[in-house]
Amino acid sequence: MKLTLEALQALDAIDQHGSFAAAAEALYKVPSALTYTIQKLEQGLGVAIFDRSGHRARLTPAGERLLKDGRHLLDAARQLELRVSKQAQGWEDTLRIVVGDLIDFEQLLPCIADFDQTESATRLYFIRESFGGIWDALYDDRADLVIGAPNQPPPGDYFTRNIGDYHFVLVTSPRHPLSQAAEPVPPHVLRRYRAVAVGDTSRRLPARTGGLLEGQQVLTVHSSRAKLQAILAGLGSGHLPRAIVRPYLESGELVAKEEEEGGSFPPMCFAWKQEQPGRALQWFIQRLERAVAEGELTV
Repeated sequence: MKLTLEALQALDAIDQHGSFAAAAEALYKVPSALTYTIQKLEQGLGVAIFDRSGHRARLTPAGERLLKDGRHLLDAARQLELRVSKQAQGWEDTLRIVVGDLIDFEQLLPCIADFDQTESATRLYFIRESFGGIWDALYDDRADLVIGAPNQPPPGDYFTRNIGDYHFVLVTSPRHPLSQAAEPVPPHVLRRYRAVAVGDTSRRLPARTGGLLEGQQVLTVHSSRAKLQAILAGLGSGHLPRAIVRPYLESGELVAKEEEEGGSFPPMCFAWKQEQPGRALQWFIQRLERAVAEGELTV
């Protein structure tokens, strides 16, 4: 092979340290060994890498191109060495984390910042899912950890930790006719009006729904944010966490309605299914337990 990592390292060191002698010292080699490496590279590639016409060798245009692109290879090699080393120590190459649609991702930023301090080389990959799609990702091995799932796992062996109870409230716009209905609102009255719901993102498990009545018209949207916007626009009513709608209730942009037959909602949890988690997953489990205990992660 004409091009080797050793040759690229030599070229990089010469450029960084300004001379063959300084580069050789940095690489713990004698200058003649470095000179031989560069000459062998030039012969193999059939191009001059250094212009030696002056009192100091300078990179030729071909040498500059080789160094620029070669540094990408050096960086990739260093990252590969690091990942292999960390994997040997029990750190996963990638950790796939599903975050439920109702979880404010901002709450997870301190966890990510703390994880960076481990210098584990594990790449974090976050995905958004809704309703049963959260569990579906774990069930289908598309995730290693899910955060914000309803604590009603599908068939299988899972480990769960509660985050807290849902505090849902039925809301609608003050411009919507439901806002004038007498309370508590019975099911037959609710059924007259369209509900706004977030679509379940399940692929293999049966789709789940919540807070909907048989025969009720439904406007299905892609996220809780879109659901809130649709309700604010007077396009229907729907259940949303009180923490999300509180400022809109206080400003009068939304109206909360008491139901005659209010539904129950399971607590929210985070979950995994590996009996012996890798170091990155174990770290996140422990960090999330602390976040819940200290009120950093709530519903």
